[in-house]
Amino acid sequence: MTTHGKNINMFLMDGTANGRIKCTLSNWTGIAYRIPRVDLDLCKERNDLKQSGIYFLFGVSDETSEQVIYVGQAGARKNGEGILYRLQEHRKNPDKDYWSEAVVFTTSNNFFGPTEISYLENRFCAMANDAHRYIVKNGNEPTQGNVTEEKESELEEFIEYAKIIMGVLGHKVFEPLVITESTQGNTTGSIGDKHTTFFIKKRGANARAVQTAEGFIVLSGSVLSKDAVPSCPDSAINAREKYKSVIDENMVLLKDIPFKTPSGASSFVLLRSSNGNVDWITEQGITFGKFESTKV
Repeated sequence: MTTHGKNINMFLMDGTANGRIKCTLSNWTGIAYRIPRVDLDLCKERNDLKQSGIYFLFGVSDETSEQVIYVGQAGARKNGEGILYRLQEHRKNPDKDYWSEAVVFTTSNNFFGPTEISYLENRFCAMANDAHRYIVKNGNEPTQGNVTEEKESELEEFIEYAKIIMGVLGHKVFEPLVITESTQGNTTGSIGDKHTTFFIKKRGANARAVQTAEGFIVLSGSVLSKDAVPSCPDSAINAREKYKSVIDENMVLLKDIPFKTPSGASSFVLLRSSNGNVDWITEQGITFGKFESTKV
């Protein structure tokens, strides 16, 4: 299927890239806002933020330094209390002090009713969980509700546009680090033809990785070296500390982990200084460096 370009309008509401941003997309009734927590009070007069909609709270965990997200819904009330009112409630809640930025989705025609926002909240929460990019802070899985097949088709189209906007705003919350056959609709969980898999099998490690547009990804299920050599670089030690919550007692990695370079990834795996161009090899024994040099 041919992928067509999209025309996205991004309005810097405060004249800076770090401030509030309003996003619209050609031929789409949706409206998205990125709102820093400190700027909530600047939105009091925006009528579309008094409507119903879906919102996302983004932040970082104090305990693990991992990115976290909360997915919520807000229904419009007769007194004009809608999305913005819910965000202000969260700002006052000490249990939600982790978030620094909200992304909101509503519509230009106030289309969302209780059924629509329940469906969207459920789908967005499930998609965020499946992507394993962020720790999803929702305590319970939102209820999907009952929608007709016609309404479901409309809402799924809205979701596809919302995914694009979310990525443009810098949050790839719905996109897996690695596209596998299972994420494309199959159930094998194997890496598709798009990625060549590289391996490290030394110092007790048995790791797999792939190169993507976001860097070098060490894959879930990789077995890591247990002990660091005396000359192990601090960057590898720090990475092990950062991701210790997703390494089990058998040194098996429980989620995909991204690195900027092959050497950063291999040092993390081996707990020693490593040249990723040499230590990562294909199934045929070709080093990553040689593999790269043969690309047209």
